[in-house]
Amino acid sequence: MTPTKKAIDDLSYKILGAAIEVHRYLGPGLLESVYQKCLAIEFSNQRISFTQELEIPIIYKSHLIENQFRFDFLVEELIVVELKSVSEILPIHHAQVINYINLLKAPKGILINFNVANLFHQGQKTFVNKHYEFLKPI
Repeated sequence: MTPTKKAIDDLSYKILGAAIEVHRYLGPGLLESVYQKCLAIEFSNQRISFTQELEIPIIYKSHLIENQFRFDFLVEELIVVELKSVSEILPIHHAQVINYINLLKAPKGILINFNVANLFHQGQKTFVNKHYEFLKPI
């Protein structure tokens, strides 16, 4: 995929469609780990390329810091997808996604909370950074 704003936005639409399919099938109220496993199956079924549960490298003044930061999904090396199954999304969850996209130099991140009645309207938030802003529109 050529990284353009349109291509990334189209991929975001596919990701959300896959998440909605999982939510439609399972509903709210399960553990995050269940949704993560099911979303991985749905991504595979829809031929969406992804990696999951990789450690995010932290570099501090030329030093690699051992850490336990792991993101849920990196889709097509472009979009970080972070999953939650919580009663309320907090500002710290937003900060987490923003940090992940910046550390991974990914142009976009999507925070998905499966513990809602309507995933599209209540359960997703998208974040972009400077890497997205520098992309060509089409």
